[in-house]
Amino acid sequence: MINLLTLKKDELQWLIKHKCRHNHRYIEHMNCFEEERDSLIDCPIQPERIGFLDIETLGLTANWGYIFSYCIKELDGRLYKRVLTPKEIRGYVFDNRLLQDFNKDIKYFDRVIVYWGKDRRHDLPFLRSRALRWKVDFPLYREVYVTDLYDMVKAKLKLHNNRLMTACRFLKIPVKQHPLEEDIWLKAMAGHKQSLDYIGIHNEEDVISTEALWKKLHNFTRASKTSI
Repeated sequence: MINLLTLKKDELQWLIKHKCRHNHRYIEHMNCFEEERDSLIDCPIQPERIGFLDIETLGLTANWGYIFSYCIKELDGRLYKRVLTPKEIRGYVFDNRLLQDFNKDIKYFDRVIVYWGKDRRHDLPFLRSRALRWKVDFPLYREVYVTDLYDMVKAKLKLHNNRLMTACRFLKIPVKQHPLEEDIWLKAMAGHKQSLDYIGIHNEEDVISTEALWKKLHNFTRASKTSI
């Protein structure tokens, strides 16, 4: 789904000038544009830039915790990753600079895929809350779209629970070779570097698994216009 707010002037002009099979301008029939884009040889508009987002946090509420790490895995591409340093924890900087880096990285994407991470869930509300706490910029309404893969699993599969690990194991997708343990978590809270690095690896494994699961399921539904 194309985000019109991110298009350049010449790309918007193309959508205004060209028409779909129903003889309507593409700017008025964006669903047709999505369906016909692969056959439009002269179209200057690139496909959505999709990233797979996950965070690891101290606690489940942003006023009593902070972010240990974030990962955004580009679809079939590079990994954008940031883990807190011992110095940031011991110096009480916490996730301030991490959120500044996140704000730069998220702007590369048109859509992020999360797992139990959209509004009223975990990842994005936590990120937004911490960004507001530190007065760090955060994407505004309709700047980036979001798809929550949890909703796909719940709607399209029939499993005994809808956890990411359950769906991945059922579909033979490698998942979480570095499970989190209490001792690792407690040491990370104290700024132990090896434990923080371990959490970062765990975070990375989650986005890789999310990407693989999304590839299995996304063709069973249409991308939503939900904003982060």
